[in-house]
Formats: sequence, C-alpha cells, structure tokens
Amino acid sequence: MDTFRTISSPSEGIYTEKRSKFLAFAFPVCSVEDVKRLVTEHQKKYYDARHVCYAYMLGAERTEFRANDNGEPSGTAGKPILGQINSNELTDILIIVVRYFGGVKLGTSGLIVAYRLAAAEAIAAAEIVEKTVDQEISFFFEYPFMNDVMRIVKEEEPQIVSQTFDNDCAMTLRIRKDAMPRLKARLEKVSSVKFDQ
Repeated sequence: MDTFRTISSPSEGIYTEKRSKFLAFAFPVCSVEDVKRLVTEHQKKYYDARHVCYAYMLGAERTEFRANDNGEPSGTAGKPILGQINSNELTDILIIVVRYFGGVKLGTSGLIVAYRLAAAEAIAAAEIVEKTVDQEISFFFEYPFMNDVMRIVKEEEPQIVSQTFDNDCAMTLRIRKDAMPRLKARLEKVSSVKFDQ
C-alpha cells in the first residue's frame, strides 16, 4: 500500500448529552511532537474543562497510535475516539475531545457513545484526502550526464526536492513508494550517478 487517508485541515465537532458538552477537534499531524504540542495547547485553553481526552494515529502503516482517557473511566474516552479514527481508516490525525461536565453522570456506556459521536462529528466536518507514501532518493552525477538524468526525471515525473548544478551535480527526488524501484533502476544505468547512502 502506498497511499493513506488523512484530513486536509483542522476541523471541529460538538456533541451534547444530558447537559455535558463534548467539543471535538481533529488535526492533521505528522509526529508525536505535533500531538504533544496540540494537546498541551488545548489543556491550557480549556483549563476549566473536566477532561481533555484524545487519540492519535501516525504513519502510513498505521502502527503508531495512542488513546488517552485523561481521568475518565478506563476505555470510555480515548478508545472510542481511536475507534472512529480506525473505522474511517485515517492516519496522521489527532482528535481531542474536551468535556464540560453538565452535572448528570452518563455512565460508562453513555461516555463511550458521547466520545465516539463527538469524534465522528469532527471527522464528518473534515475533508478526507488520500495521500501517497513517498520516498526520497539523493544522488550525484557529473555535469555531462545532465541530459540523461533530466530525461529520466521528465519521464518518471518525481518531485524535485533539491538540485545543484556544477561540475558535480546533486539532486534529491521524491516519488511515490511503488514508483521508486523503477526510478532508481533507470538512474543506476546513467554513467557517473552515485547514490547518497
């Protein structure tokens, strides 16, 4: 698989149950650092809320994830939020749900439903996009072989990340994962191309 689903920009949702308010925020994220920063910001901003719960999923393989109940009964907040991320097959996403207690206890099943629906509202408000899993390749070559290299670049259509042209030229290209072997094989046939390990 060299594609994954994520959201294009932040979105919000709201769910109310027995006077408890659940404010849901979904963010596209790329790292645990992004997650920590956003969670900290929301904990400060909504310092008067009873709970700031969240879940995130990172990486195209969807193997890096975490759910946090932030004081709610175990498994009643983070897990249902993560469940919505999973059922929509999303990654590189953080969903934070801020709960303002309305004075009426919801019970564990009520909490699970409320956190799940709040997260679902934030996802429903988001634009879901499909992105490719890309890889980068860096290499050097001598100037006389410029035309050979540029022909391959034109035909394979990778994104040019950086390039320097001198007696010795250097290039970094980015292309979707499943197209990388062919790109590399074609570049290897050009005399003087050396890959940056």
